[in-house]
Parts: sequence; C-alpha cells; structure tokens
Amino acid sequence: MPLTAYAAGWFLIAALPISFWVAWSDLRSMKIPNYAVYALLGSYAVLGLIALPFEQYLWHWTHAVVMLVVGMALWAARAMGAGDSKFIAAAAPMVAFADWQLMVLILSATMLAGVAAHRIAKHTPIRSIVPDWESWGPQKAKKFPMGFPLGMSLVFYLGYVFFTR
Repeated sequence: MPLTAYAAGWFLIAALPISFWVAWSDLRSMKIPNYAVYALLGSYAVLGLIALPFEQYLWHWTHAVVMLVVGMALWAARAMGAGDSKFIAAAAPMVAFADWQLMVLILSATMLAGVAAHRIAKHTPIRSIVPDWESWGPQKAKKFPMGFPLGMSLVFYLGYVFFTR
C-alpha cells in the first residue's frame, strides 16, 4: 500500500528538521549523530501511530530492520559509513514498500545532485563561509558526506507524496 498524503504530511513535520540536522552535521564533521537517528526513529514511533493504520504501522517497522541489516553489510564492505546505514534504517519506516521505485529514483537524483553540488561548492567562494567543514579536507577527497543526499531524498519523497496524492 503506497504512503498517503496524510501520512507523508505527518512524517514531513519531523523529517524536515532532522534531515537538515543530519545533512549539516555530516557536511561539517563527516558524522551523523546517533541522536538524529534516534529522533527520526522516535518520530516514526509516535507519528506512525497517528498517520498509519496499525497493521501498516507494524509492517513498516520491518523496513527498518531490513535496511539496518543491508546497511551494516554495506558498512562491513566499506561501501558506506555506519551513520549513513543507521540513518537509512531510521528513515525506512517512513517509506512505503509500494513506493520503492520512486524512492530509488529520488535517491539516485539526489546522490548525483549532492555530489555535484558539494564538489562544485568546494572550489568556489562558498567554501570560505564554512572553511572548517571536515568534508572539504584533502584527506576526505575520496569520501562523501552521504547524509546530505540521504536527508534530501527523504524530504523530497515525503514532499512529493504529500503534494501529489
């Protein structure tokens, strides 16, 4: 069952500030705070009861478990950071399984846009505004703060569902 606009609206209330916090923290320090992950998962725990039918609410918890296992496998393979894996797992209950293709499309677009924006900004005067960001550093040249596009993906998905359904 796809996510309804009603549910997306409730989730968007929490996801917007938390995703901004995750993006900013990851860009600044290349770390996603555990408190942000707890806040996102906690917001689903509370808002999901309001926004979803109870059976659907329970099924969406399996999304978190599955994505945590997949994310930790990718972390073990050094394909992504542990914080990224935990954020994906915390965001997963807010995404309906029926919308997985839409989410993959949004995630692909935000990954490309996020990498391009970060790499371009790194070589412009914008960098002087926040020169202490760890993601600018030469030692991080091969790494990318994925919290930025992951947060955008969640917000864009919820926003799309909220405004189109």
